[in-house]
Amino acid sequence: MSQPDDTDFSPYEGPAGGWGSLKSVSHILVEEGDIARAGVALLKQNKPDGFMCVSCAWAKPAEPRAAEFCENGAKATAWELTTRTVTPAFFEAHTVTELRTWADHDLENAGRLTEPMRYDRASDRYVRTTWEEAFTEIGRTLAPIDPKASVFYASGRASLETSYMWSLFARQFGCNNLPDSSNMCHESTSVALPKSIGVPVGTVTLDDFEKTDCILFFGQNVGVNSPRMLHQLQAAAKRRVPIITFNPLKERGLERFTNPQSPVEMTTGQDTRISSQYHQLKAGGDVAVMMGLAKAILAIDAADTATGGEPVLDRAFIAEHTAGFEHFAAKAKATSWERIEAVSGLSRSALERAAAVYARSKAVILIYGMGLTQHRTGVENVQMACNLLFLRGNIGRPGAGICPVRGHSNVQGQRTVGISEKPDLVPMDKLKALYNFEPPMETGLNTVEACEGIIDGGVKAFLALGGNFLTAVPETARMQEAWERLDLTVQIATKLNRNHLYNGRVAYLLPCRGRIEIDRQATGPQIVTMEDSTACIHASHGIAEPIADTLRSEPAIVAGLAKATLGERTTIPWDDWVADYGRVRDAIEATYPEQFRDFNGRMGQAGGFHRPLPARDRVWNTPTGKATFATPKSLDENPDAPATAPDVLQLITVRSNDQFNTTIYGYDDRFRGIKGTRKVLLIGAFEMARLGLQDGDTIALETAVDDGIRRTVEGLTVVRYDVPMGCCAGYYPECNPLIPLWHHAEESKVPAAKSVPVRIHRMEAATA
Repeated sequence: MSQPDDTDFSPYEGPAGGWGSLKSVSHILVEEGDIARAGVALLKQNKPDGFMCVSCAWAKPAEPRAAEFCENGAKATAWELTTRTVTPAFFEAHTVTELRTWADHDLENAGRLTEPMRYDRASDRYVRTTWEEAFTEIGRTLAPIDPKASVFYASGRASLETSYMWSLFARQFGCNNLPDSSNMCHESTSVALPKSIGVPVGTVTLDDFEKTDCILFFGQNVGVNSPRMLHQLQAAAKRRVPIITFNPLKERGLERFTNPQSPVEMTTGQDTRISSQYHQLKAGGDVAVMMGLAKAILAIDAADTATGGEPVLDRAFIAEHTAGFEHFAAKAKATSWERIEAVSGLSRSALERAAAVYARSKAVILIYGMGLTQHRTGVENVQMACNLLFLRGNIGRPGAGICPVRGHSNVQGQRTVGISEKPDLVPMDKLKALYNFEPPMETGLNTVEACEGIIDGGVKAFLALGGNFLTAVPETARMQEAWERLDLTVQIATKLNRNHLYNGRVAYLLPCRGRIEIDRQATGPQIVTMEDSTACIHASHGIAEPIADTLRSEPAIVAGLAKATLGERTTIPWDDWVADYGRVRDAIEATYPEQFRDFNGRMGQAGGFHRPLPARDRVWNTPTGKATFATPKSLDENPDAPATAPDVLQLITVRSNDQFNTTIYGYDDRFRGIKGTRKVLLIGAFEMARLGLQDGDTIALETAVDDGIRRTVEGLTVVRYDVPMGCCAGYYPECNPLIPLWHHAEESKVPAAKSVPVRIHRMEAATA
């Protein structure tokens, strides 16, 4: 199976939301087969007595709207509640080699997995097994493997309860090899923010959007990745709050929005302009942009104070609450406008215009996404964002703060309860006292290091709590080749994906219940919890009957694996926890008493409950004891790119509005006017003319680095699009084979997928 043949490239003129959104939701509800079941579920989505969306992690309000879901959230719900099933008969009919020829969309669209399966290499098929047989053989295979050669990966959807159990399983087994999806996106945030403000998460709550008078927006596509935030942005825009956006591509959700829940807007065609200023910087130009803004603010302050005006800098905040200001200010003043303009791709006048608005605003929120974190200088990018806020005292003030927008629905929460390769971030002393074992204290493997270990043979076992790891990571071709040398691979999943088609010597596919499904255990239906992007904890209730009675819950599967592997040496009451998830929450509270005080009592609170964030109260748990200015080493975010080579472009990987992470709902990208394909390269008119390209040309991309490894993606169609000079864009994960493993953010090791040096090679259409 492959992508459709009926492709079309026509500019889309409509807003985000509106009738286009309703049409897209209606289409997938019909396609997945049970409109009534999914429709009832949607009315409970993101409600206090319902379930938390299985898509993004944007905040859930205490007083939800009648329809508290977005287009992609509705797609995620329909996708999980599909009536299609993948039974043992499906695997009898299809070999794994055949399934590798299927497109990613078709694999997941086959339906929900229903029974535990074992990969049989002789027949090249998955074959039916029992839960008991699966647990026994997995435990027997894993137990003798060196814990340091074993990886326990977690995707960002698993609940707090499951994540806590998973981390304990790994640690009692003997390792901290707990990479997760945050290693691929916001680990730069988790490294930078503790240095700058003393907490690893943002400081903004939903209430702050009602009090802000300016929003700065960096590198995040709200219309695709967190559409429910458009309600907050629209409300701010209608209050005439300036929203100043810095993003290489024009994204429709940051331009115009029609609220599908507003009868007036839908019937009149009314839309709201979101961004008051929209600046298309070059890929890798964020440090230069923020340095330019800081330089302009310092100049405004100097001019105003020289004439007796009110200072722009919040000198009281800087003096009392910050460290490192003088060094940073000197660097900003010394950096030339010529250099800032060259690296950022923006003019001095554009940056000064944005700075002037910021300088006169009293309460400013800075929102960012992977457009800042997925660069070689991803950590510095986030620190620079903090620097901008420090200049005007915009941390610890109502209506102000830093707002990283997380992707997966509980990716932030997993780190909170112990999914981390870094033992210093986990209260190991508490684990030792609670469970009477010696937790491993050696730093574990993050995602990039796990990939390196798989390629060089150091990793022998890979257990995945959800996700599509092999598709999501860089170096796709090398990883696929190395994957089958593993001794053991275990995949806990709801649907089939490409990672399940590459298997170790012993390989199992274990189907789990989805979050939307009712989870009945010995004490009755269970509740799970997760943390949203604003550090707020919510309960989630299953509301639909499971697609098959052969499924087990994620906690039950983790417990079964742990008992089979650890045997009598385990000191953890796995069976008691599976019978009553409230006991897991009691254990989480005992481990993290300050974060989860009265966990079971407060989890049902409308709007959830907020974890304590000292930085909101201007308490700085940083190495300096203060909010800390960080001075960047350079404006160059991509030191490995041969920037002077005329044939090298910087590739930006993007997502369509018909996908969520590696899940591809369809082949249309409505906002970009692309229909029927994902095999495209978006490139500006100037670069097309310079390189002799035409719309519709078939090309190959090759990574423009000389490290002895050839990385290519072939058969891409050239599409003229508004992309900055020196840049191009292509879809994730299709372009992941172009990203070298070593091309990652310093310190955090997040793959630098937003600025990859590439060259274009024209192909003959017949060979595409």
